Amino acid sequence: MSLSREQMLVEMGISPIWVLRSPVLAGPADELLQHEEQTAVPSISLEDEQPAPPSANATNPVSQVPIGEVGSLDWPALAKRVAECRACSLCEQRKQAVLGVGDTSPEYLFIGEGPGADEDAKGEPFVGQAGKLLDSMLASLDIARGNRVYIANAVKCRPPGNRTPEASEMAACWPYLERQIALLKPKIIVLLGKAAVHAVLHDDKSLASLRGKRFDYAGVPVVVTYHPAYLLRNLPDKAKAWEDLLFARRTLREQMAPELPF
Repeated sequence: MSLSREQMLVEMGISPIWVLRSPVLAGPADELLQHEEQTAVPSISLEDEQPAPPSANATNPVSQVPIGEVGSLDWPALAKRVAECRACSLCEQRKQAVLGVGDTSPEYLFIGEGPGADEDAKGEPFVGQAGKLLDSMLASLDIARGNRVYIANAVKCRPPGNRTPEASEMAACWPYLERQIALLKPKIIVLLGKAAVHAVLHDDKSLASLRGKRFDYAGVPVVVTYHPAYLLRNLPDKAKAWEDLLFARRTLREQMAPELPF
């Protein structure tokens, strides 16, 4: 009786049989490998014993923020969550996340765009040239860092090259900013630039069309003005920003009027 090679190996007690996978057909890199056909003889591939190659983020995986949990965090827990956040790719190049700075029972909440190189290094928002201009803007309202004002950003990690944060990045960071607003309970919110407007008001209109108007977020009045970094490049618009700050102060006084004693 003539036996096949496979039958001879089985008779000799040499099993299972080790076989190679079928050749991969030429095609796009993301096509799935063809599966081997099932046979009666068990088949094991050497490839199956090898671990899958790590992806680019295997040692630093990006995960989604558990939004439902953020809404119950206190300040220490929120700061810890932000410091450890990996909700978007901005975490991959940061030195540290930048939560915010200031009075945690403020009248004013100023919200900017995102940390720059100086902010990423120091861990505090608005510490470069734009920060110096913002400090002057605050002084014009008789307030200062740590005194009646809190300063935050739409995103907590530095965008590469100080570019504008993308919509998906602001969406990933929104639960943190939302929780900050809930904890701070500001009397008024001042949005600095289009990124902040997009994050809080979800509006993509021009700043020119939004200035001088009162908006609302969760019962808190919101006003819009230019980002200090923009003002450094467009000095004539400082006068417009001054008008916006005066409007913010009037709006705050109107908001607080029912609370004032007679």
